[in-house]
Amino acid sequence: MNTSLPRPAAASPSGTRALFFIQIFATLGFAVLYSTLVLYATKRLGFSEGQANAMMGVFGAFNYGLHLFGGYLGGRYLSNRNLFVLGMVLQVAGCWVLSGQSAEGLYWGLAMFLTGSGLNVTCINMMLTQRFTPEDNRRESAFLWNYAGMNLGFFIGFTGAGYFQLTEHYKALFLFATIGNAVAIVISVMRWKILADIDTPLLHVTKKQFRLRMIIGLSVLVLLVPLIRIMLTHADFTGTFVISLGAAIFLLLGITTLRHRPREEQRRMAAYLLLAMGSLVFWTLYQLAPMGLMLFTEHNISLNVWGIQVAPQWVQNINTLTIVIGGPLLALGFRNLRERGWRIDIPLQFASSLFFIGLGMLVLPLGIMLAGADGMVAFKWIVISYLLQSLGELLISPIGYAMIGKLAPVRYQGIMMGCWMMVTGVASVLAGYVSGLMPENSGSTPALTNPGYSHIFSLLGWGSAAVGLVLLLLMPLLRKLIQAR
Repeated sequence: MNTSLPRPAAASPSGTRALFFIQIFATLGFAVLYSTLVLYATKRLGFSEGQANAMMGVFGAFNYGLHLFGGYLGGRYLSNRNLFVLGMVLQVAGCWVLSGQSAEGLYWGLAMFLTGSGLNVTCINMMLTQRFTPEDNRRESAFLWNYAGMNLGFFIGFTGAGYFQLTEHYKALFLFATIGNAVAIVISVMRWKILADIDTPLLHVTKKQFRLRMIIGLSVLVLLVPLIRIMLTHADFTGTFVISLGAAIFLLLGITTLRHRPREEQRRMAAYLLLAMGSLVFWTLYQLAPMGLMLFTEHNISLNVWGIQVAPQWVQNINTLTIVIGGPLLALGFRNLRERGWRIDIPLQFASSLFFIGLGMLVLPLGIMLAGADGMVAFKWIVISYLLQSLGELLISPIGYAMIGKLAPVRYQGIMMGCWMMVTGVASVLAGYVSGLMPENSGSTPALTNPGYSHIFSLLGWGSAAVGLVLLLLMPLLRKLIQAR
């Protein structure tokens, strides 16, 4: 595996460079909402922290849950290119509506934005992968650049969000996101011909069938917006529904695994289920970043660093920079260790990720214990926490999707990919519930809320470490299941 970002080859397929820049601006708007939604809802619209956290949990669940549906809708009904642009139009419209700064505008704006962002993430990846044949070794280079573009978009989005957050100028912030998303549309239109789908089921239908599928696809888009708007206003019901759906999919996959033959494939599927359960704990803690952890940072962390006022959203860039810099370094380190005979595989990486994110939670009670008389926690503790969480992400996130190709039988790869996406969606809802257990900051002081935060962070940290230990103890079994012959 390459350990540094490769230079794009001169003969890269047409469209790859355009998709790099499209990815930057398409990610920007999501970064703004991801890092600002809870603060905007509580500070400007008067939502309670519990309401805002529950809504953010549903936001994350829909965003990740719609990814799988986006691939199906794009490949069979609208084309990935059409669906991507339509999704970006919905994102632009959603940010514009949000800039009106009303509770009603919040629900409609989020519904439009989520419909767009949830569906079009898969589309941009599909447009990119179609540029290459299966044996084309330039694919890895293109996806590394695409990943770099995504992280650059997050960096710009988080930085811009923090700048406007310092003055609470939310209208300007949402207009900033609107312009960024509009740029992605402009680039797509300018490079329209070279972004066409190359090999999807939609290309093999008649013109009449194509028109019919377009009508169906557009109807789905139109209906999704009010449906999501209704579900956002009933966050508790929606959260229960998402968790129930995730449990049903997991149960279905468990029954399928018990009945599946041959035995070798059955054992690998069993390993997948065990690892997926462990990953649910990781992603639940990870999804606290825009919810409870964001509110803790806003109210209980001393954000004046060397005389500079740091916006809460800027703290999110610790994760972005760690991923960009640490990814190649980790790949290089793993390669060297493997050359020396170390066994670094999927079970070890999953267990290690839980230890890292557990440590990321456990350093916060230590920081709280060393807080000043006013209860404000030193900035370095949230930095250390995010660094540890990001290291955990590096261990589990890249290998997650690759794991499906390794462990899933060909005919079940779709449902197992869907289950993996549902894990993140369910984790987002659970993170909303966990954030709801944290102290309410309104009308209180850091000195009063610190004990409550310390208790929750301690439980989360030790709980994650315990699950990591269980995976460590199960490692011989997991390795045996994965290597079944």
